[in-house]
Amino acid sequence: MDSMFKDAQFFSEVSDDETGELIQLISTDEENSMKEEELPDSLPILPIRNTVLFPGVVIPITVGRQKSIKLVKKAYKGDRIIGVVAQSNNKVEDPGKDDIYKIGTVARILKMIVLPDGNTTIIIQGKQKFEVKEVLQEDPFLIASYQELNDQELNPSQKSNKAVIQSLKDAASKILKLNPEIPQEAQVALDNIENPNFLTHFLSSNINAEVKDKQNLLEKTDAKERATMLLQFMLKDIQMLELKQEIHKKVHTDIDQQQRDYFLRQQIRVLQDELGQDSPDQEIDNLRMRGEKKKWPESVKKHFEKELDKLSRLNPQSAEYPVSMNYAEFMVDLPWGEVTEDNFDLKRARKILDKDHFGLDKVKERIVEYLAVLKLKKDMKAPILCLYGPPGVGKTSLGRSVAESLGRKYVRMSLGGVHDEAEIRGHRKTYVGAMPGKVIQNMKKSGSGNPVFILDEIDKVSSDFRGDPSSALLEVLDPEQNETFQDNYLETEYDLSKVLFIATANTLDTIHPALRDRMEIIEVTGYTLEEKVEIAKKHLVPKQKKDHGLKAKDIVFSKKALAKIIEDYTRESGVRGLERRIGKIVRNVAKSIAMEEEYNGKIEEEDVVRVLGAEAFEKEIYTDNDTAGVVTGLAWTQVGGEILFIESSLSRGKGKLTLSGQLGDVMKESAVTALSYLKSHAEELGIHYKTFDNYDLHVHVPAGAVPKDGPSAGIAMITSLASIYTQRKVKSKLAMTGEITLRGKVLPIGGLKEKILAARRAGIKDVILCDRNKKDIEEIDDRYLKDLNIHFVDKINEVLEIALLDEKIKNPIKFVTATEPQSAEATV
Repeated sequence: MDSMFKDAQFFSEVSDDETGELIQLISTDEENSMKEEELPDSLPILPIRNTVLFPGVVIPITVGRQKSIKLVKKAYKGDRIIGVVAQSNNKVEDPGKDDIYKIGTVARILKMIVLPDGNTTIIIQGKQKFEVKEVLQEDPFLIASYQELNDQELNPSQKSNKAVIQSLKDAASKILKLNPEIPQEAQVALDNIENPNFLTHFLSSNINAEVKDKQNLLEKTDAKERATMLLQFMLKDIQMLELKQEIHKKVHTDIDQQQRDYFLRQQIRVLQDELGQDSPDQEIDNLRMRGEKKKWPESVKKHFEKELDKLSRLNPQSAEYPVSMNYAEFMVDLPWGEVTEDNFDLKRARKILDKDHFGLDKVKERIVEYLAVLKLKKDMKAPILCLYGPPGVGKTSLGRSVAESLGRKYVRMSLGGVHDEAEIRGHRKTYVGAMPGKVIQNMKKSGSGNPVFILDEIDKVSSDFRGDPSSALLEVLDPEQNETFQDNYLETEYDLSKVLFIATANTLDTIHPALRDRMEIIEVTGYTLEEKVEIAKKHLVPKQKKDHGLKAKDIVFSKKALAKIIEDYTRESGVRGLERRIGKIVRNVAKSIAMEEEYNGKIEEEDVVRVLGAEAFEKEIYTDNDTAGVVTGLAWTQVGGEILFIESSLSRGKGKLTLSGQLGDVMKESAVTALSYLKSHAEELGIHYKTFDNYDLHVHVPAGAVPKDGPSAGIAMITSLASIYTQRKVKSKLAMTGEITLRGKVLPIGGLKEKILAARRAGIKDVILCDRNKKDIEEIDDRYLKDLNIHFVDKINEVLEIALLDEKIKNPIKFVTATEPQSAEATV
């Protein structure tokens, strides 16, 4: 009913293509509306859709079908009497006798209006109910014979009828009050209706019911029964309106707030358009369009769409909005399946590696092998390589060369000092200030799903109460797991299996054992003098010239000058110190050029001394070889190999052993073991057994401020003690490394290449090693072994036989036993 009363309008659709909307006329003159007129024997039948005409009611109808237009025009020119029936199936465009109801209403055309769009609108008033008996013709429009039907009168004098009539009026009034959209004029029209039958017809025409229900009301001949059924429909309307009103009250405040927010957002959008900024909706649409272009898995796509849907429901002014927006933007910025094409030219790759780095053959060979397999297989899980060695040997810069040779993007992540697990895995985005982990951040920075990823200084990762980053790296650096790596911020799996991870470390001892097990260890050792000269010529000198604004012809280094810098001013495995010394000389020349002073463009040895000053290191280790008990050992440090002096001295006393030089527990044990072995084999070496009780022994390792430890000084210790107790000289320019046992066995050691390079730098000619280190020597390039005479031993007596000369030192100590007078001498 409310839809019919609203603005005193309703709609009558007579054509699927054309729909008319006209003002409904309500007649308050029941006498005129029900006035009897003479009716013809047959009626032209006008089928209508979506409504039913009741006697006495005035309604407008828009006529659009050709048959209907012909019927209306002819009737309007004649007696204006037509029969109006409702279609039983409103989808039929050309209804026949089987598509209309049999009960209809005789109507009179009050007015006909031809609209500009070609449709014709008629205003009709119902007169009398009738029943179609027989359709006489269907063309050009329906004409049928009929029989008039008369309704029983609803006598208002009866109490029951009066109650029904009053109930109808009350229900209608309540509907008008519950629906504020119905104009007040409807109440006035309702109050002016006095005829009970017309009241039921009027209300039946205006109730909110389907056509079949209204037709059922029309067909009822019993007025009371029709009024009761009508009251049921109206009560249902009242219940529906009350429910709507209740819902409206609950949501009214929210709707008002939403309307206010909508209005403000519209104003913001206008301002943003004027400023050339994207509105929130435009930003979300842009993200959605970017997401459609991504090659991400279906699960990730659904997750992203869900985040966008959530974002679209958020108020842009809420605190959660920027968090969700940043998250969505980060997801579309990540490279999902976007990989660069690898360059499979193996000769080109090897050429680039050789150009950028001198030496490092093992690393280069491994990279070429990886490329070869990738070329044949087309797709494989990238290995996890770990380059370990002393600083300055080019581990990090090697990664850039690998990226260039593969044609991939390069990204570097420093792990030095990382102590928070969240720096690897990220924070959950619900936390304040949440960020992705460094791994995912660097993947975004690279813009590629298969970059060369350098994990620098992996041995310097620390841990504290915030977690263990080394454990977080286990999934990143496991080829079997990193395909489904999950960052806490990202909240979804990300594929790292195509990334070529290259870790760098100075030592393997501090790396988590499980982490080290996941990586392929490749040792990068120090450089020889010849290699450093070539590196300086090809890389360091040109780089320093460029950094200081000099041209190639402005300064030239001779080979002898470079060799002098390397030998006398640096003592390292890498080339960082060498680069700094070269930089100082280049700056000196740059200053002369800038001040327009005369300078020597060709750097010779004397120029090196003039600029760098006195030599920082001595070439020769030995100034003489007349002191017993001094032995040169070889040690491994984080900066490469170093030589190590072990000194022993005897003084009268009671056999006390003193160790100095800030030795660690392992080296102290080596000294004690060496002394025990010497005592047990004193007779074989010609040492009087009472000597150990009458002389105190002091073993010292110079540079006492530097902590020293490791299982490689055993044979140097035993040689030093044997030399001091026998007063025999140690062979000149000899160095040794290896551990010992009480049984007299020599044990193998590690870090052999660094120690060999340290021996060469120090001018050592002979090196004593364990026999079981032969396999390690075979892996070292022959150019590193040039001018070295290596002695492989298995027992301590072999070491002493090689190291100790038969010649005794000048003025040897005269050993005296405790039982003999002081004047007596006993020489061992």
